[in-house]
Amino acid sequence: MECFERLRALREDSDKTQEDVANYLGIKRQMYRRYETGEVDLPMRHVKNLVLLYQTTADYILGLSDERNPYNGKRK
Repeated sequence: MECFERLRALREDSDKTQEDVANYLGIKRQMYRRYETGEVDLPMRHVKNLVLLYQTTADYILGLSDERNPYNGKRK
């Protein structure tokens, strides 16, 4: 799954609107829409905030891992 597809899925799973996420990031909704459609690459400055918002990993958002939940510090 591409980064922009993950952004949409994370947002929808969190019952947030594009406007909600754009406001959280301090940008206009139209700019966030462009991230979600893949028209524009997601800047690294927003990755950290999205990691915190969705409680996931940067690797998951960027499509480098399919593990959505961050490492919780517990060993099996």
